[in-house]
Amino acid sequence: MKTVRASEYHDIAQVEAPRVSPDGERVAFVRKVPAGDDEYEAAIHVVPVGGGSPQQFTVSEGVDSQPRWSPSGDRLAFVGTRGADDDRPQLWVMPTGGGEARQVTDVVGGVSQIAWSPDGSRIAFVQQATADDREEGRDTGLDGEDFEPEEPDPRVIDRMVYRAGERYFDGKRSHVYVADLEDEDDEVRRLTDGDYDHVEPEWADETTLYYGARRTGDPDDNIVIDVAEYDLDADEETGTVTQTTGWTPMLAAAGDGRLAYAYTPEENATLRQTEIEVLDRETGEVTTPTESLDRTLAIGMAVQWGPDEEDLYFLTPDEGDYAVWRTPADASADPERVVGGGHVEDATVGEDKVAFVRSEWDHPGDVFVSTLGGAESRRLTRINSDYLDDRAVAQPEEIQFENESGDEIQGWVLTPPDFDSDESYPLAVEIHGGPHAMWSTSGTMWHEFQLLAARGYVVFWSNPRGSTGYGEEFMAALEGGQWGPPAYEDVMAGVDEVAERDYVDEDNMFVTGGSYGGYMTTWIVGHTDRFAGAVSQRGVYELNSFYGSTDAFKLIEWDFDTTPSEDAEFLWEQSPTAYADEVDTPTLLVHADDDFRVPVNNAEMLYLLYKKNGVETRLVRYPREGHELSRSGEPAHVVDRLERIVRWFDGYSDHHDVPKALERGDEGLSASEAEDSDAEDGEDGDADPDEETGGE
Repeated sequence: MKTVRASEYHDIAQVEAPRVSPDGERVAFVRKVPAGDDEYEAAIHVVPVGGGSPQQFTVSEGVDSQPRWSPSGDRLAFVGTRGADDDRPQLWVMPTGGGEARQVTDVVGGVSQIAWSPDGSRIAFVQQATADDREEGRDTGLDGEDFEPEEPDPRVIDRMVYRAGERYFDGKRSHVYVADLEDEDDEVRRLTDGDYDHVEPEWADETTLYYGARRTGDPDDNIVIDVAEYDLDADEETGTVTQTTGWTPMLAAAGDGRLAYAYTPEENATLRQTEIEVLDRETGEVTTPTESLDRTLAIGMAVQWGPDEEDLYFLTPDEGDYAVWRTPADASADPERVVGGGHVEDATVGEDKVAFVRSEWDHPGDVFVSTLGGAESRRLTRINSDYLDDRAVAQPEEIQFENESGDEIQGWVLTPPDFDSDESYPLAVEIHGGPHAMWSTSGTMWHEFQLLAARGYVVFWSNPRGSTGYGEEFMAALEGGQWGPPAYEDVMAGVDEVAERDYVDEDNMFVTGGSYGGYMTTWIVGHTDRFAGAVSQRGVYELNSFYGSTDAFKLIEWDFDTTPSEDAEFLWEQSPTAYADEVDTPTLLVHADDDFRVPVNNAEMLYLLYKKNGVETRLVRYPREGHELSRSGEPAHVVDRLERIVRWFDGYSDHHDVPKALERGDEGLSASEAEDSDAEDGEDGDADPDEETGGE
């Protein structure tokens, strides 16, 4: 059988956003695939619950997302970029019984977070627009105007946080809008205004909306969210229903006036778990139905009421799984796990079933359904079956090991597809970001883990202290600025455990990770010479400069309980850059030019110090990419990053007879091979798997 190759990222479809129809007979979902080197194509598909093949529902033109069934099931709303010369998604509605999609909006800021009114007459949504756009009415309709906003020159900054993702805000604020589908012209009305962000519209009834509003103090410097109520008949906000703290309110309204929402304690919030609170608006009583569950909410799934509006459904990381739970809203019983056994990435609750997307060790993601209590589960799609049928995919082995402090740590070992226990293999150690995140055996890392194994590496990954999914105490073990030592102890304890196996070559070990995983990669090579090579990606390397350039500066204030002005020396001592002169390990640095979560200056400083100290190093920067490069970057960049990781490891491995990457130029990279293939008039440009170094 064939083994997994880096370039096959182009052949792997991603499955997202499952939505079960009101009658429970169908599930709509998004199928997303690379479309060339620099963009993706995504269309909505529908699969019958009772059995049968999924059918494409929308045309393959641009990127469709956020499928939402109307309450009666006769229409499907979605957001799409089809037919547009720009990337601003608009709202579309399509009859489910057959017919063409109708474009509902033509607005300047794009559409997101769509929600049907209970009677199906309106759709609420969120749009980001400037004050000028709002004043000129471009946020309610361009009326065919070919409008393209000008890039500010100069860019004048007034906000504390003025950029995120891969873009500058440039005066934009998110506001709540409603499109009236019964109006002949699909009238769009803006409900909110002002220099604040409004998010997550949720219908209380046909004429009442809830939404979150960040407008306390300087909203960039706290996580306080007002939950406001808007009366569409009176055309006014009627007041603040309650106030919560967190990164997203995750609102869910019941028909009797109860309101569920997410709550994270504000003090040291990055070290605290997110709970569900339920407000009874009649009595004013607030309950916390997740209080007895020592797990934090995951944002991949919205909090949802069950069909009887007695139970709430939600998603959490849970000891190597991402699991769906349900709990009585009145906290009369403990939460119970409904769906687990893999990496659930999103789910919705229908009249008598739960639809969800789950990836597992043997596939990167498909649509499943379960009964409301989880007693029965069925797989509805096999989206990547043609690809997987002739690929050798290895099954990870779960391991449990103790660190020096006596804590039990969960990890996994993946061996090559043609594994022979009598042979010897190099070890590749992977470290997750966050730091407050959790890895499973699949999710977004499925391709990378299988790729490294296919290239002949034993792959080890784990969830060291600081990870979610193991309780708040485990997650908060990094408090007081201990990002390095506890995770170092845990990762190296796992390395020791795995390296004791006869088939692991302890002289050929490699390490990589991204974001906080990049921090830990460079922390490790600054404290041990046991690794033959390292690849550090989009890492936080110097905490003082990171604090002043990131949109996530609260991570420093809460995890480290200080700021550069209070204790710059302490933050320097906790930075991997402080140990750059101790590094001998050849280290590749990978970063994105438009990464505004961990700006590239972090990599530039470390690269300069490595060069001055004689470390074998290289800095690879990807234009047009942000912090999500590895997960949703341009397809050619995603492939190139994977190939460069394996090229770097191969060059320092005694098990791969290839030169170091520093000596090879672009040889073995897909982009170079494609150019050579074009130059040779269409010959197959794939290199011999035994000779190339791109992980192929």
